[in-house]
Amino acid sequence: MLKELYIENLAIIEKAVITFDNRLNVFSGETGAGKSILIGGINAVLGGRVYKDIVRAGAEKAVITALFDIAETGEELLLTREINSSGNSVARINGKTATAADLKGATAGLIDIHGQHETRLIISAESQLELIDSFGEISLDEYQQAFRDFSTISKSIKMLQNESLLRDEKIELLSERIADLTPYKLKKGEEEEISRELERLRNIQNISDSLNKAYYAINGGEEPGASELTRLCGVSLAEAMRYVPECKELKSRIDSLVIELDDIKQEISPLISENFDIDKLPHLEERMSDFLRLKRKYTMDIDELVDKSAQWKQELHDLQGGDNTIEKLLSEKKRLGDEVRVKAEKITLKRKETADKLSELIKQELLYLDMPDVQIIFEVVQEKVTVTGMDGVELLISVNKGEEMKPASKIASGGELSRIMLAIKSVIAESDDIPTMIFDEIDSGLSGRAAQKVGTKLAELSKRRQVLCVTHLAQIAAMADNHLLIEKESIGERTYTNVKSITGEERKRELARIISGDEDELSMANAERLIGRKT
Repeated sequence: MLKELYIENLAIIEKAVITFDNRLNVFSGETGAGKSILIGGINAVLGGRVYKDIVRAGAEKAVITALFDIAETGEELLLTREINSSGNSVARINGKTATAADLKGATAGLIDIHGQHETRLIISAESQLELIDSFGEISLDEYQQAFRDFSTISKSIKMLQNESLLRDEKIELLSERIADLTPYKLKKGEEEEISRELERLRNIQNISDSLNKAYYAINGGEEPGASELTRLCGVSLAEAMRYVPECKELKSRIDSLVIELDDIKQEISPLISENFDIDKLPHLEERMSDFLRLKRKYTMDIDELVDKSAQWKQELHDLQGGDNTIEKLLSEKKRLGDEVRVKAEKITLKRKETADKLSELIKQELLYLDMPDVQIIFEVVQEKVTVTGMDGVELLISVNKGEEMKPASKIASGGELSRIMLAIKSVIAESDDIPTMIFDEIDSGLSGRAAQKVGTKLAELSKRRQVLCVTHLAQIAAMADNHLLIEKESIGERTYTNVKSITGEERKRELARIISGDEDELSMANAERLIGRKT
């Protein structure tokens, strides 16, 4: 709950320290005294938007500090918001610098503020749906996971379908390429092999002439060849070896040359007689011409084209299976769609049950709040399937007998709206765990018996949680456990607002002022009577 609020240089409030009771705290005071400023200060420390014009004239900055008692942990939470005259602001949580977003996060679930002009729950279908789900403890987790799965697969199908034209074009291109290359039965290394073969066939005469010359240079003809001459050299060295021992090594080397020359001659001989199939030349030249054409067309060599052809075949296979993929996804989408619808229908059923229960409870509250002829329903209607289900909700009300049910925002007066909001807040207070509720002039348009009933209802509500209320009605102010008076006074050229807790005679005088604007005997007696009702 909110234990204490410190305000410095906020609009006309120079300095104020306000201590709160854990039950019903009521603010009263003359119009313009600064009651709304207090609510604005609380909003600021909760992380709401702030403006530089809320800083007191002549001051460098406004400071708002709120001290909360966290019942769950037994710890205290200290929040501070400083607004500079330049418009910048600084936030702190337990003394550590933070952001406005951090303040919002830290105070989420701590305070619920309902202002005089707040109509969110009255006119917002989204808020009404959230209200029903919260009150009925309706979990959307399983449904929303199914819906997300359905949405994901729907997007995948749409993407594939949008790509179908491009896929068809690519299939056609790949099919043409594969059809173009298939007849050639390309193999890696074939281009190099044919190139060598062509080179031999094109130079067959030169090869034959050169091999014959080499053979006869070794073997000899009319004149002795290298082989015969080398043998003669060996004979001569053998003769000289008898007198020159150094020739022995030379003789051995010559003998090796003779053997090597004979081996070379034997290997040249079959090469000379090799049968070159000159008839293959046209075929090989045609094959090489095909290679050159394909290389120019695809701008890559044959080995690369072999690899690319295999890649294209795989791509074609994958693309041609795309229709099967879509069919499988469509089948899965249908399954998920059915699952989403079944889960949505279950949620709809729970919402309708909750709506009926909630409507009846709110109606009972409104009957107590002096609206005896009220009829109220949360109409749950089927709409398109979304992440929140397939339901739309509208709050319909008939305030007077014989009137048709209409949206609350179109038929209710200010006083009726205030009581409707209080009734809703009272009902949901039974199910939520927000420790502090603030009502800013919820008494708008009320008087007499209705005002008395609202005051009593606020007092009942404060038995379960802390309530802060800004009011202009004595019937409500009299129900306070902690009555806070907001007074404005002028000193010199400046205006000051003071906030103080009042009791006893001072409180009686304030209630008398609210009742009649005067502290006459009758007003004081009425004030005492109102206070007596509380006790």
